[in-house]
Amino acid sequence: MAAAAAGGGQAAAPRAEVDALRLRVQELERENQRLAKVASRCTCGSKEDSVASSPAVTASLCGSSQELQKNTKSHCTGRQVGLVSHCPKRLVALKIMYFGQRFYGFASQAHTEPTVESQIFKALERAKLLVGSRKESCYSRCGRTDKGVSATGQVISLFLRSNIKDAGLDVVDNESEIDYVKVLNRILPYDIRVIGWCPVAADFLARFSCLGREYTYLFWKGDLDILEMQKAASKFIGEHDYRNFCKMDAANVSNYRRHITDFNISAYDQRSNYDELWAITIKGSAFLWHQVRCMVAVLFLIGQDLESPCIVDSLLDITKTPRKPQYKMASEVPLILRSCLFDEVNFMCSSDASQALIEHLKDEYHQYMLQATIFREALSCLTFPEPNSCEPRHKKRNHIPLMSRQTEPSYEERVAKVKTKSTDSV
Repeated sequence: MAAAAAGGGQAAAPRAEVDALRLRVQELERENQRLAKVASRCTCGSKEDSVASSPAVTASLCGSSQELQKNTKSHCTGRQVGLVSHCPKRLVALKIMYFGQRFYGFASQAHTEPTVESQIFKALERAKLLVGSRKESCYSRCGRTDKGVSATGQVISLFLRSNIKDAGLDVVDNESEIDYVKVLNRILPYDIRVIGWCPVAADFLARFSCLGREYTYLFWKGDLDILEMQKAASKFIGEHDYRNFCKMDAANVSNYRRHITDFNISAYDQRSNYDELWAITIKGSAFLWHQVRCMVAVLFLIGQDLESPCIVDSLLDITKTPRKPQYKMASEVPLILRSCLFDEVNFMCSSDASQALIEHLKDEYHQYMLQATIFREALSCLTFPEPNSCEPRHKKRNHIPLMSRQTEPSYEERVAKVKTKSTDSV
């Protein structure tokens, strides 16, 4: 009797385990149905976005019932939350604002930290929003700003999770929707903010889908001749070869023609007791490496009466000037990537996320205004020497005209050098 009872107990144990596994399969099937409903609400239009409802993903995410029944010795305690690449996802465009003074540019670089891009991806990883690797996420950036440059309208696009239930963060308002602005701004550093997001089509790329970009460059007027600067600025409008107004990358760029639609210089709504703030606004389809800072540098020489506006004509004429004269670029700090233009992309920001963003920027603004007031108070304690009216502020005798300066190698010479290096390496 005792032996029979023991045998019955041993037989009951596997049956109970199989029953438990069957219940688990049913739970996983219900979870798969819920994920399929979420994926069906995805607006990016890609077949890849509804992959969570396919049999292949069901098997990889949950495991087939046959596999579970075969492995009766294993004890399934929950679904595999580590398979992020199989989660519901959608292609999203994010509108980014950042203040670049402490960053080594926007794009991630080897051995150089911090960059804006690296901070964004750290936040995405922490929020468990990433789907696979950066390459697998189809990541694209609209612009690649330099070290110290700021932006109020940078745009990136990539696949992000469309549901982060069970991700371990209390950041989701409901199961089927994510407020990406709220999620990321709780994690990002104080000088980077997400200000809007939008689901986009499967073929959208932030870089190549962009129709136009707008830059603003701020400067103090001083005694610059604004009329002469504006006369020269108008010469940039239209399509030209800008190889003499950029840092040339002959290894990767062969076309240096770009189209500028607007180039305006106007007074800004800001003054001090000592000067007046002005802004240069430049709009175009695309820009070359350092192009804006090079154009502004030449305009400043013209505003100081060190060069004539016709110098722009000479530098745009690559037949007459095939080699760029050596000159220093304008400072990167006052440059702002103001906006990026896209067709049928309407960035969203919830009212509470928008209010939090406004309060954050107000606090930062007040802190910087306090700092500026401290400097102003310090200036008021100093005695300024009387200016010498007989000595001009800009000493022309120390200025070497651009057309008389040493020049950099031409595009053709750079290409020949690249080819020589390639041949030698082989």
